[in-house]
Amino acid sequence: MSHNVLITGGAGFIGSHLADALLARGHDVVLLDNLHPQVHGPDQRVPGYLNPGARLVRGDVRDAGLVRRLLEDADVIFHLAAYTGVGQSMYRIREYLDVNVQGTAVLLEALVRKPQRVHSLVVASSRAVYGEGSYRCPQCGPVSPATRAAEQLQAGRWEVACPACGRQVSPLPTAETQPPDPGSIYALSKLNQEQACLIVGQAYDLPVVALRYFNVYGPRQSLRNPYTGVITTFMTRLAHGQAPEVYEDGAESRDFVHIDDVTQANLLAMDSDAAAGQVFNVGSGRQLSLLQVAQVVSAAYGGPEPVISGKYRAGDIRHCHADLARSRQVLDYEPQIDFETGIRDLVEHLRGRLWEDLTGQAEAELRARGLAAQVAGAAVP
Repeated sequence: MSHNVLITGGAGFIGSHLADALLARGHDVVLLDNLHPQVHGPDQRVPGYLNPGARLVRGDVRDAGLVRRLLEDADVIFHLAAYTGVGQSMYRIREYLDVNVQGTAVLLEALVRKPQRVHSLVVASSRAVYGEGSYRCPQCGPVSPATRAAEQLQAGRWEVACPACGRQVSPLPTAETQPPDPGSIYALSKLNQEQACLIVGQAYDLPVVALRYFNVYGPRQSLRNPYTGVITTFMTRLAHGQAPEVYEDGAESRDFVHIDDVTQANLLAMDSDAAAGQVFNVGSGRQLSLLQVAQVVSAAYGGPEPVISGKYRAGDIRHCHADLARSRQVLDYEPQIDFETGIRDLVEHLRGRLWEDLTGQAEAELRARGLAAQVAGAAVP
């Protein structure tokens, strides 16, 4: 069955890949995007990777009249439009809440006034809503520790402690049943987005699915935006002849999922009757330390070995990787791209390109506000 699809934030990293996949399956696709300069550059040009089969509408998701007009023909909506950046959200608070929360409210109000029923609304959420992931204490069993305190980070005590007995705990795969504990304005805004969509979906009998993306990587990720992810940061330093810089002691871990697998999850969510009203993890299910990640990226690039800086950022989590049991059972989701293969392909895609390094500027913004620092005595790379 062919659908008329609207993708908010559709000219970006995830939206453009999703548009390609939808067009290949015979759907009609409209993209709403403001081509924000932090992502698309100061000239805000239409990206060359954008599929000409999709219709791009330049505009803001907070423009209620525009959103209503675009929804007139749409029966499937992917809501991806959002400001993205954990650290930046902590000092551009109003902007993040305005775009992410108010933009979602505008979309939902337009949807509930739409006379035709929609086939599905898929909203992009984030693993950031969990805060720290799930852990097991050798004494107390499964626990959910809070975000590490500033005093702990300043002392270079990186690992998470049991909130009951204080023992060091071990990370477990994090399931959707983990209680949310957003540790940044960005995380709070994503939790608000998914909850608002699910609440409205239940009240108005709209099929809504929320996908909690873990750390997405792959071609088309913005190379200008220093807040898009650590792999882009590593690649930027390598492109400028510098070693990747790993924060803390390098043992902090994440779950990295390739853009092709994220696209797969979105397509499955669109057509799953059983998924409506639920949230799903979208990750690889694999735990990788950031030192491991930096080593894989550097080896694929042929660059210098990573350095461990002892730097840290307020609100950063220590460990979190996805439990995919619900996604496998309900969506039939199964990640296909292993990390090493995905990184090799990404490096080949970017080889020979040089882009502006804005990571130092982003770090300076955080340091100036007391949101990033370095353990005393740690070596500066």
